[in-house]
Amino acid sequence: MITPRIIIIAEAGVNHNGSIDTAKKMIDIADNAGADFVKFQTFKAEALVNRTATKADYQKKLTGDHESQFDMIKKLELNRSAHEELISYCEYKKVQFLSAAFDHDSIDLLAELNVPLYKIPSGELTNMPYLRHIGSIGKPVIMSTGMATLKEVRTALNIIYEAGTERDQITVLHCNTEYPTSMTDVNLNAMLTMRDKLGVKVGYSDHTLGVEIPIAAVALGATVIEKHFTLDRTLPGPDHAASLEPHELNTMVTSIRNIEKAMGDGQKKPSPSELKNIHIVRKSIVAKKTIQKGEVFSTENLSVKRPGKGISPMEWDHMLGQISTQNYNPDDLIIREDS
Repeated sequence: MITPRIIIIAEAGVNHNGSIDTAKKMIDIADNAGADFVKFQTFKAEALVNRTATKADYQKKLTGDHESQFDMIKKLELNRSAHEELISYCEYKKVQFLSAAFDHDSIDLLAELNVPLYKIPSGELTNMPYLRHIGSIGKPVIMSTGMATLKEVRTALNIIYEAGTERDQITVLHCNTEYPTSMTDVNLNAMLTMRDKLGVKVGYSDHTLGVEIPIAAVALGATVIEKHFTLDRTLPGPDHAASLEPHELNTMVTSIRNIEKAMGDGQKKPSPSELKNIHIVRKSIVAKKTIQKGEVFSTENLSVKRPGKGISPMEWDHMLGQISTQNYNPDDLIIREDS
């Protein structure tokens, strides 16, 4: 069995702060790190949130409470021309463009722009019309499941299936939506519960500080990893503080690729590099002292020592009681007598 390549999504999100130049710099960083996708967010503030909606506590802490959620995100919209420019730049840089749509018009925009797959954010998991819309398109889907119960995830999947997307086209990401997520709230084993109970491919969307948890998720069997990154954690905005800086993104991608290699094919066998060590490290049955031809092999005149080029010690019981057909000096490898 060959382990599939782990898909790494470098989540730019809204950390471009509304600047196309910043967004392009983030594409450069994702490409240099070796991520498969760089992901943005596609929305119209008017279709996403009403004008009186409050911010999440972490957003208030990072951006203040002097403005509404609507006013905060309105400044972070990317219009169609911005999408086209960023897609073109991604093609130039050889990293794939991805975006999460938050409303119906945005779903259609991404379809028109031929974005290769759909990413469903956690907040849309209980949005039936939205799920049906994406499911009807029939492209691969990656769905985050922050705040959801197993029952809610199963219901969302069934809606997408019934709308026309095949089961093997969907990957479900375990996620916690607190920024940053505390280690005690990660509950990484829930990813395995979804895999086993729902019969789907799973991955992990991470909002913890650092890179340990996404790396651990890969070792547990995640097929997709998503992680926020930024040019600088001290920049103003709701998501920068819980994001990786460029050198940390590099570390995460390199570590995941190393873990990916280390997972192997699952067969328990000597690796090509250690075959040469077998004779050196393993042992053989040898003469403990001088043995004369015709003498009976016993625990008194046999021992076990390196190298492993002779009779395996696993044949110890078989050798005891055999008659020696030649003379041996101490430490000589015993020759098989019944061949």
